[in-house]
Amino acid sequence: MKNLFFINQTHSTNSLLWEMLREKQLPEGFVMQTDFQTVGKGQIGNAWESEAKKNLLFSIALYPHQIPVDEQFLISQIASLAIKKTLDELTDDITIKWPNDIYWKNKKLAGILIENSLQGRKIKSVVIGIGLNINQKKFTSKAPNPVSLMQIIGKRQNRKKILSSICTNLMELYRNLDITKIRTEYADSLYYKSGFHSFQTESEQFQAEIIAIHPDGQLELATKNGERKGFYFKEVQFL
Repeated sequence: MKNLFFINQTHSTNSLLWEMLREKQLPEGFVMQTDFQTVGKGQIGNAWESEAKKNLLFSIALYPHQIPVDEQFLISQIASLAIKKTLDELTDDITIKWPNDIYWKNKKLAGILIENSLQGRKIKSVVIGIGLNINQKKFTSKAPNPVSLMQIIGKRQNRKKILSSICTNLMELYRNLDITKIRTEYADSLYYKSGFHSFQTESEQFQAEIIAIHPDGQLELATKNGERKGFYFKEVQFL
């Protein structure tokens, strides 16, 4: 792959890529990859467990000036769909758990951390960090439900090919930017996309079905008595 920078170990590919971006303009689609992160980050400060040289840990730089700030959830949808398209070639039962966790059945296979730099009403630059479990056989952290492709498929996978496929899919979706198609495919790929399921907020637990994902990323649910509820990331949990 061109525009790929590999480092054996770093604190965080997102953090290192931001450091490089502050020094110079990198090509759009530039990829920072490592075999091990000493301070791997998940959403809202969560840690990301990854055994050295077993998985994919990488970040991608974009300059999505054409995407309005209030529709920046498109970037999350593009990244999620790019990973799903790659994994669909390898196994079944891949879904996207809102907003952007990648699931196999009821287990987490990949996570995405998106960080933006804004300039007025425009998105100046974006770093998309991706952690995808590939060849790890055992997980020792307190994360409740991790899984790897090795555990699913039963044999080692080629990390380089999977990385190339994800990046190709992501840049194709990003450059074509068929917004209606992206939103439709994302909705069709959702974990819990049909039927009633259990959800939890700080104050209540309830049964609801997913009605819509709004352009700003808000999740809209409807309870069994027809009440509509809207939530942003971390305001509701899937049970």
